[in-house]
Amino acid sequence: MGLTRAESMAETRAKLMHAARAMFSSRGYSESPMEEIVAAAGVTRGALYHQFGGKPGLLEAVIEQIDEEMDTRRSEMSQHAESSWDAFVSSIVTYVMMAAEPEVQRIVLLDGPAVLGDPSQWRIHRSCIRNTLKQLEALADEGVLSTNNFDPESTANIISSAALGASIWVANSDDPQRASQRVAASFPALLNGLLDPVPKTMVVEFDSDGRFANVKRAQR
Repeated sequence: MGLTRAESMAETRAKLMHAARAMFSSRGYSESPMEEIVAAAGVTRGALYHQFGGKPGLLEAVIEQIDEEMDTRRSEMSQHAESSWDAFVSSIVTYVMMAAEPEVQRIVLLDGPAVLGDPSQWRIHRSCIRNTLKQLEALADEGVLSTNNFDPESTANIISSAALGASIWVANSDDPQRASQRVAASFPALLNGLLDPVPKTMVVEFDSDGRFANVKRAQR
């Protein structure tokens, strides 16, 4: 039995995103002609317009796909944390560290803003702010944070915007790996300012390849 119309459209969408993501990652957006994308996907130019409205829409869809994968990885890393607060800090640090990865760097943080404009206005950033707000409210409900010390909504905006800005700085640096490590090592100190009393210093650990491995409290 053949595919339904909905299944056929989903298959076409997946083929276009797969082809575009590979080209955007290896060549960059500007060096990935639409004709080559549709040829690699085995579909027509009209299918691309129907699915995404054009090449910028296709880029946006690829960025959102990558962002979903980043969220999954952040969640997985946070599961290894010793406390709910450490899990929150870990999720922020993981996000910044991923800015040094070639695909994230090129597609999301370099080509994305150049083509789609200010990333602070993107749908995924607004979603990030909402998720951060939920996390802060959950921490307050647990008694980890006191809303007497901060305003959850404004703090969610500040943290999300700081992480985004730091990630863009990492992506544009001469040495993204080193820059991401510097930012990751600094973020816990900023976030710990929300706690009362301020806890022991938190140390960010990296693996042998320089990737983020864990965040824990320093021993005194």
